[in-house]
Amino acid sequence: MALLSSPLQLKGLTLKNRIVMPPMCQYSVDAHDGTPTDWHFVHYVSRAVGGTGLIIVEMTDVEPDGRISNGDLGLWSDEQIPAFSRIVSEVHKYGSKIGIQIGHAGRKAEDAEVPVSASAIAFPGSRYKQPRALTTEEVQAMVVKFAESARRAVEAGMDTIEIHGAHGYLIHQFHSPLTNKRDDQYGKDPALFGVEVIQAVKKVIPADMPLIMRVSAVEYVDGGYGLEYSTELCRRYKEAGVDVFHLSSGGEGPIGSAGRPGVHPGYQVPLARAIKQALDVPVIAVGNLDDAKLAEATLGNGDADLIAVGRGMLRDPYWAIHAIRTLSPEELEPPKQYGRAF
Repeated sequence: MALLSSPLQLKGLTLKNRIVMPPMCQYSVDAHDGTPTDWHFVHYVSRAVGGTGLIIVEMTDVEPDGRISNGDLGLWSDEQIPAFSRIVSEVHKYGSKIGIQIGHAGRKAEDAEVPVSASAIAFPGSRYKQPRALTTEEVQAMVVKFAESARRAVEAGMDTIEIHGAHGYLIHQFHSPLTNKRDDQYGKDPALFGVEVIQAVKKVIPADMPLIMRVSAVEYVDGGYGLEYSTELCRRYKEAGVDVFHLSSGGEGPIGSAGRPGVHPGYQVPLARAIKQALDVPVIAVGNLDDAKLAEATLGNGDADLIAVGRGMLRDPYWAIHAIRTLSPEELEPPKQYGRAF
């Protein structure tokens, strides 16, 4: 059996294969109420029909002003739960599992009248507004908002929760020394906000549900942190309750003078491998892994446990079926309605 098509057990969650559809914002909530639409229903269910093992719903925000844009999803109200439940129920019919990424854009919330952040430091660029620093009490209230959104996700039937701590969004803004210039406990301990979010979320999800966290392992901005810093950060987050890390990079600002590795296939795999080896924890690798043989090699070399395919799956909803067909056609089990095509 090809590793890509082999099952994986993560606590109480069994995935039929190692293929992940990572969170990718659709900016398609035309009513601006944070509630999934028919577009989201078709978008996610089609990837389940296409054989994906784990689908992670795009960044879903804990409050209206936490959205990148007003067209983003949210889970700040119980009224939003039924629309998510509808997606979950249909995805499950095709043997896929589904999770959701809970987050807050912080200073990158483009449509918020006044964005919030760890400190009053604006993201570079004319499209971003000047944020204000959250008070200590507001940070503590934000932890509760993350937990409440996770509770709603569980009620909607999600199989796993992913906390967004990457790409320059709010949790990343706290754990990065570039954007956290606070003098309270959340400044003295840059990991504290993330740790408290993790602990609060763990209290509202089932004990056997794996908790995923997405982290930028390297910042490419001048003065940004590197892999040694993020490894210790992830160690703190693992101790707080994270079961799986989803490793990406960048997002905190413009590429600095040192540049970054060429965006070639697999360019972020070494980051996933480093965290996996240092912490002995399952990891999801990302970064131009839409060649089935490269995805298989990443698993076979022990660099990662799961493979996330983003843009490739936007181009091809049936990427998983096609990848498995390439690697081991005898294992292919397409939907019966499509069987004659294979």
